Amino acid sequence: MRLACKCQFGSQRRRLRRGEFFGNVFARARKRPRDSSCGPQKSMSEDLLALFRKTGALLDGHFVLRSGLHSRQYFQCAILLSYTDVADRVCGLLAEKLSQFDCDSLISPALGGIIVGQQVGRSLGKRHIFVEKEDGKLVLRRGFKINKGERFIVVEDVVTRGGRVQETIDIVRENGGIVTSVGVIVDRSGQKKPEFGCPFVSLVEMNVENFEEHKLPPDLAKIPVQKPGSK
Repeated sequence: MRLACKCQFGSQRRRLRRGEFFGNVFARARKRPRDSSCGPQKSMSEDLLALFRKTGALLDGHFVLRSGLHSRQYFQCAILLSYTDVADRVCGLLAEKLSQFDCDSLISPALGGIIVGQQVGRSLGKRHIFVEKEDGKLVLRRGFKINKGERFIVVEDVVTRGGRVQETIDIVRENGGIVTSVGVIVDRSGQKKPEFGCPFVSLVEMNVENFEEHKLPPDLAKIPVQKPGSK
């Protein structure tokens, strides 16, 4: 599946700062019921994908994802979230979907999930902490504590295979906490949705082709590879 990304920054960026691009998108999204069917979910995905395109956060080319899979598309949420008003509203929509789940705190994997977790936590009025890489694996640092029986929502920007989310869930459980749900902005896992053992919600669902390194299609193999994400 190819997704065109046509971005003319200059005037678009000025209009983004004034909120002209996303006002109607969020107005439509907020009118949809929380337990919306596939139709409204698809419409919300299309609306939010328009924001990714407008901000240049949906990239085309040849990319290696954090999962190790290769893809023709890459969601650079950091670009989308650099527009603070957009970040506030997008994460506010995710917070609305997650408000049905009990939690005491939120937790995110660094680096991509930090902004999302902080914004969602602010919307829900909950504490937010994060885990980060140390010696190649995610760990709890900086004096952050997880109390026994503390209920957490895990928040991330983009999920493909869900490895970082699962690592975060494991850390919560190893420290005696409880994970009540997982929330992400973009779910690009397609039909191979990860099993986290708890409800998994997203704002954008995309069935984007992903390839193993040794199974690249000829056209993709000819394009120089990029790895733009956080490590």
